[in-house]
Amino acid sequence: MGVSRFLTRRTAIFGLFSAAYFLSYFFRSANAVIAPDLSRELDLGAEQLGLMTSLFYAAFAAVQLPLGAALDRFGPRLVTPTLMLAAAIGGVVFATAHGFAQLALGRALIGMGMAGVFMGSLKIFSQWFSVKRFARASGYLVGLGALGALAAGTPLAWAAQSFGWRSVFVAGAVLVVASSASIFLWARNAPPGVEWRTAGRQPGSLVQVFRDTRFWRIALLDFFLVGTLLSVQGLWGGPLLFDVFDMSQVETGTLLVTLSVGAFLGYVGSGSLAERFGVPRVLVGASALFALSLAGMIVGSLAGWSVLVRIAYPVFGFAGAFNILLMAHARTVFPTSMTGRAVTAVNLFGIGGSAILQWGMGMVIGAFAQAEGGAYPPVAYAASLGVTLVGTLVALAFYLPLATRDDRGLPG
Repeated sequence: MGVSRFLTRRTAIFGLFSAAYFLSYFFRSANAVIAPDLSRELDLGAEQLGLMTSLFYAAFAAVQLPLGAALDRFGPRLVTPTLMLAAAIGGVVFATAHGFAQLALGRALIGMGMAGVFMGSLKIFSQWFSVKRFARASGYLVGLGALGALAAGTPLAWAAQSFGWRSVFVAGAVLVVASSASIFLWARNAPPGVEWRTAGRQPGSLVQVFRDTRFWRIALLDFFLVGTLLSVQGLWGGPLLFDVFDMSQVETGTLLVTLSVGAFLGYVGSGSLAERFGVPRVLVGASALFALSLAGMIVGSLAGWSVLVRIAYPVFGFAGAFNILLMAHARTVFPTSMTGRAVTAVNLFGIGGSAILQWGMGMVIGAFAQAEGGAYPPVAYAASLGVTLVGTLVALAFYLPLATRDDRGLPG
């Protein structure tokens, strides 16, 4: 394959998987904007809304460990689009739901179907990009995917008002099918002549990963950074604005867009900062800023200061996006033969944290009495955010020892 043809194919593969990740991010974030519609039409309380939305992450997490073996054996060209078809089915089920059980099934199918996009991207990028370019390509992938959350802000609010949320999900399912077909038709697992399957059994095991204290320091911080970011971005950031500040659907969507813009900037800028100051040091600073933004959201909610919350949302998104560096840190502390399992395990904790915290925040919010119009009081949201703030601070304290002994750059 000539150089120009190789670069063209590599660019196309990056674009195909970035488009799929964009859709994944859109679906995981959509419920924050349509939460009032779901609650009103299907009579859902905070507990049901939190549980149903969290099933995306629960199903996503459940697929992670067997997914790694499937990608090694069958390749992302087949595994990723096959799983995406389940997401398309889930979108239709969700769009036609008339009760909690159907919504939950649809949401779980969407999560399962999108589970192969990120890891499938990393698998195929490892073949098409050099070691030096891999980290940057991965960062750009996540940054572009995060733009899907922008589409799940003001544009989704406008579309839901104009066409209804059910029509939006049907259209989304059609786009997922198109994305799935394009990956299968035009992607290739590796350049010609390059073997992409894992040869033989590699040394090391998940048991060794789980026995390493360094893994738990990284995984616990990932649990709270990713879990809290996606719980707020994907659901509770919307109802907080609706209930506490009585914002309209479009106003809420617009503020959620600022959160997503912050996340995009964090994803694309985290690598450069880590190269200059070191992965652990940057993670400590970003985690502290993340905790500070949570405190701002809590104080703003209790005091009724919308300006403080408007400032906190984009800062929260920016700082939370630095969670991507925890994947890079996992690669530096484990030998090459174990990095795949270590990174997958860290990702499992991040996505699992999203499921647990999203549901848990709903349980905390639902424990408070609703006002006559159905809104939950500011203290309900402050209490739920307070739980994640305490967890983040504990995880950061546990992680701190790694910041005093590690490298100054990203792994090669």
